[in-house]
Amino acid sequence: MILLTGSTGFKWSRLAFWLHSMWAKVIGYWLEPNTNPNLFGALKLKDKITQIIWDISDYENLEKVVDQYQPEIIFHLAAQPIVRESYDDPVYTMQTNVMWTVNIMELIRTKEYIKWGVIVTTDKVYENKEWLRPYRENDRLGWFDPYSSSKAMAELAVESYRKSFLQKIDKKICVVRSGNVIWWWDWAKDRLIPDIIRSLQNNENVVLRNPDAVRPWQYVLDALHWYLIAWMKMFEGDQYQWAYNFWPDITDTLKVIDIVKQSIEILQKWWYEVRPETNQWKHEAWLLLLDNTKSKTLLWWSSKYNVYNALIKTLNFYKEYYDWKNMEEYAIKEIETFL
Repeated sequence: MILLTGSTGFKWSRLAFWLHSMWAKVIGYWLEPNTNPNLFGALKLKDKITQIIWDISDYENLEKVVDQYQPEIIFHLAAQPIVRESYDDPVYTMQTNVMWTVNIMELIRTKEYIKWGVIVTTDKVYENKEWLRPYRENDRLGWFDPYSSSKAMAELAVESYRKSFLQKIDKKICVVRSGNVIWWWDWAKDRLIPDIIRSLQNNENVVLRNPDAVRPWQYVLDALHWYLIAWMKMFEGDQYQWAYNFWPDITDTLKVIDIVKQSIEILQKWWYEVRPETNQWKHEAWLLLLDNTKSKTLLWWSSKYNVYNALIKTLNFYKEYYDWKNMEEYAIKEIETFL
């Protein structure tokens, strides 16, 4: 039995569908979908998994659910994931990203039947000095905006639980940090690919705040596949209980404007305009690089798709499958092709 926490966004829904396709029994603990359309509905996941719609901050109810179903593994994806929203509501961001993680760690600590935890954070947890050296897993955590800082705090809580409690009771846990994940059926605001698709649908120029910002771009199955690998490697021993950078190679770390121009080439229409952020106090990093040596060495991490291939697959899907036809069949075939 596997417990997945988080919203019904495209990344969470894709992982739930993948696990279900492997005959896993999945319990989803989340809030209602925050976009319409959403992948959760398109993949008909409510007919495939056990769904609990509730707030993870309610520890009493969360504990009742896990006692009822007794999952052995928790994949914790629940978060407030948008940097700019964290400036508008820092209290909610901190409560969500830190205390929800603490609640999950407390369950892992106190429930004998829970043996493993995979905690999904972000590449933005590092104290980013915006230099050219990629950050390694043992570099200092903490950053400027409330979102990044909250995820760093969450990781400190995870490490505290691991060292203080979990090592003594043979519970295993790892932290995974991935880059900017792209894939079809992402409709969240303030994300580049959904913004491009919405501008195309509305026959408008996409608005870029910071075209020279450097980001990693990663195919979603590349990230989710290695979340699963990290969990399975923990069966082999304590030496795999680490934080891992599941980060694409440097060739897939491009400026926003590079992604936009490649998208124009793929879509063969539409244009952009640059409109700098008027609220200058809403700082966003312009450069972020992570080192993936540990993941490659210990887990044999590698990306199956480069950024251009990932863009082609993602954007062509938006064009061809927006009418929801054969969504489940398409998703299964995609997994089979990837593997």
